[in-house]
Amino acid sequence: MCVSIAFNLEDNYLIDCGSTKNTSVNNRVFLAESAVNSNNPSTPENILINTSLNSVPTNYSDLYNSARIFTSVSNYSFSIKKQGRHWIRLHFFDFNHPKFNLSNAKFSVSTHKFTLIREFKPRSGDGSGSFVREYCLEIDSDRLVVTFSPFVNSFAFVNALEVVSIPDELIPQRAETSPQEGFQSLQKQALETVARVNMGNQSVSSQRDVLSRFWDSDDAYLRHNVLPKFVSNVSAVNFNGTNVTDVFAPADVYGTGSVLNSEHDPNAKFNITWIFEVDPGFQHLVRFHFCDLLSKAPDLIFNVYINSWIASRFFDLRVYTKHIPGAPYYMDFIVRKSDSNQLNVSIGPAELTEVYPNAILNGLEIMKINNSRGSLDVLDSFSSKSSKMKVGFIVGIAVASFIIVVSVLVLILICRRRRRLAHIAHLKAEDNEVAMFSSSKIGYRFPFVAIQEATGNFNESFVIGVGGFGKVYKGVLRDETKVAVKRGGSQSHQGLAEFRTEIEMLSQFRHRHLVSLIGYCDERDETIIIYEYMENGTLKDHLYGSNFPCLSWRQRLEVCIGSARGLHYLHTGSTKAIIHRDVKSANILLDENFMAKVADFGLSKTGPDLDQTHVSTMVKGSFGYLDPEYLTRQQLTERSDVYSFGVVMFEVLCGRPVIDPTLPREKVNLIEWVMRYQTRGQLEDIVDPNIINQIKTESLKKFREIAEKCLAECGLDRPSMGDVLWNLECALQLQGKEEKSSSSNGDMFSQVTLSDHSHSQTSVSTTQFSIGDLAGASMSKVFAQMVREETREM
Repeated sequence: MCVSIAFNLEDNYLIDCGSTKNTSVNNRVFLAESAVNSNNPSTPENILINTSLNSVPTNYSDLYNSARIFTSVSNYSFSIKKQGRHWIRLHFFDFNHPKFNLSNAKFSVSTHKFTLIREFKPRSGDGSGSFVREYCLEIDSDRLVVTFSPFVNSFAFVNALEVVSIPDELIPQRAETSPQEGFQSLQKQALETVARVNMGNQSVSSQRDVLSRFWDSDDAYLRHNVLPKFVSNVSAVNFNGTNVTDVFAPADVYGTGSVLNSEHDPNAKFNITWIFEVDPGFQHLVRFHFCDLLSKAPDLIFNVYINSWIASRFFDLRVYTKHIPGAPYYMDFIVRKSDSNQLNVSIGPAELTEVYPNAILNGLEIMKINNSRGSLDVLDSFSSKSSKMKVGFIVGIAVASFIIVVSVLVLILICRRRRRLAHIAHLKAEDNEVAMFSSSKIGYRFPFVAIQEATGNFNESFVIGVGGFGKVYKGVLRDETKVAVKRGGSQSHQGLAEFRTEIEMLSQFRHRHLVSLIGYCDERDETIIIYEYMENGTLKDHLYGSNFPCLSWRQRLEVCIGSARGLHYLHTGSTKAIIHRDVKSANILLDENFMAKVADFGLSKTGPDLDQTHVSTMVKGSFGYLDPEYLTRQQLTERSDVYSFGVVMFEVLCGRPVIDPTLPREKVNLIEWVMRYQTRGQLEDIVDPNIINQIKTESLKKFREIAEKCLAECGLDRPSMGDVLWNLECALQLQGKEEKSSSSNGDMFSQVTLSDHSHSQTSVSTTQFSIGDLAGASMSKVFAQMVREETREM
């Protein structure tokens, strides 16, 4: 007898996006978007469209008659009553609309911690189909925010949205890994449903499932559909006496199955195999559902396979169900990530079976597990092996020996970066005249073919950024070193002078908070620079407009401190200061440990001589970050970098772009907006809501004070980068010691302890300074000496 287990949905948000009326689908009511004001997207535009003219699936015709369009970053916000696991289901329909052409749609979807969809482009909009993306997230706060982020000159859309709480026991805390390597935790992981299949050649509608899940028929996934025999006996399913309820799968799933068709062949040794498409580079949770519908069979012992791995040898279903007829059972496994886009599951006879072999599978679920970057999208997963396979077609046999020699040289060069092995010879100047680099050694010259190999011949799927110089690709060298490859484009706004400047600058300096140069290439009229790869992208990526996870306040402080150290080193680490001239959040990169490194030195300039106060030069940089004094007088100093860094600090605090033309006029310019609220004493009102509850008042005050000083109109009134660094360290100290600072690990600046807000009482735990040494000394000089000492040790 089947016992249905009711489940109380404490959170049950069903929204018919873009609709002005409620919609009933399969006995579930999707509320009109206008009726759920608390969940309406935070977007300046309210675009709802009617798609009823399209041909839509019968079961969902009413639900897909409308859509919500987003032309800028927008959020759905949900109040969460029950923390724990929730379904998030996104409904999409390929509508055809005269105003919104789906070929122009490109967008991403994310939550606070996870990237759900990245750079999604729907089909042509011919009204040919609909689909649902289903995710399972652990929500540990009282609010869930789902963000839709359209790309420039594009738009995002969604037809319906579900946020539904599910039983805690549905997703295990941990599962066995394959091959047998123990257990892996799933407690904080996000999952995406890849396949949910009912064996027995029957689909199960969402109406028959207490959690509204649709179970697809297995016939489309069978390798040989003549091998299994389909059985059905729903009335035999018995939920009594076991811990498995219909929350895990409905009786319609456990009551049907695919079994070995071997009743006339006692020597049958074949397996039944199902083939599923999966995204490479991800781990997957695989759940098998079993129910003994063959109670008359004398034996039911068989093997269960995942790919070539035996997940369970001599699996005796009746032992696990305590020999209760019709009792359901399930088991979970985590499949390690691979470069294959296929996942196979099989059942087959055990080797010791002496009678007619039997095996049965009733249902199967495959769920993708988020990667280390908190993403569930394949664009955030990278397979170096597959790129090498592509390279094989590019380089050919004729250059194989040459590549081997190059790879050996690359390995030597990577291990000995401090050597300067080559000069750049001739480069075409921007006026088509031949220019020469200086005679100094400036880096490691890579052959173009090696860079092609590393980037899959500049495969577009490897693009990780686009700037004024050109596109930036992720690459993998032959020794498995990950690199970032910046290739000058034909339409590049930056020319050969910037190319040369960046290589020369990076060749002169080494510092843990400056991105490292690995090499360059100037063959075939190419201008290519190769850097160390920064796993976590740019600071900008983690503040707004992307799918990267949001940084905590403490992490943001540590990133600012690391960036300030890098800039301070540039300003004081040599006889002449180096002025970066393009300080912005997009040029601050984060490694795998979220340690900040300043990048992009193409516009950098050597500072003034000792007898000069500034460098006179034409204005270059990024709009919104430019020092107004430099902008009006064309006089560049180190304090120009300080101004730009002050802009970055408020960008970090408020979590929004410096210039955002989509906002009302009074909010377009971040600095003007900030100063307006600062004058009113209401700065707390515009702090990024993602971190407002994390910031201690004293830490915010110190951070705000130094950021405001950085933005002084007159450069002489601004602090040095050394003073900025002191104050940021102080802000971190005032925040407290809830967690250890990752960016300062092993860094000599972490030895500094601030006893109050001023510089008058300071202790430095190093033998190089005493309290007497510090008396009357400016902080910038102290930091300069410390950095020089550090430089000599490197």
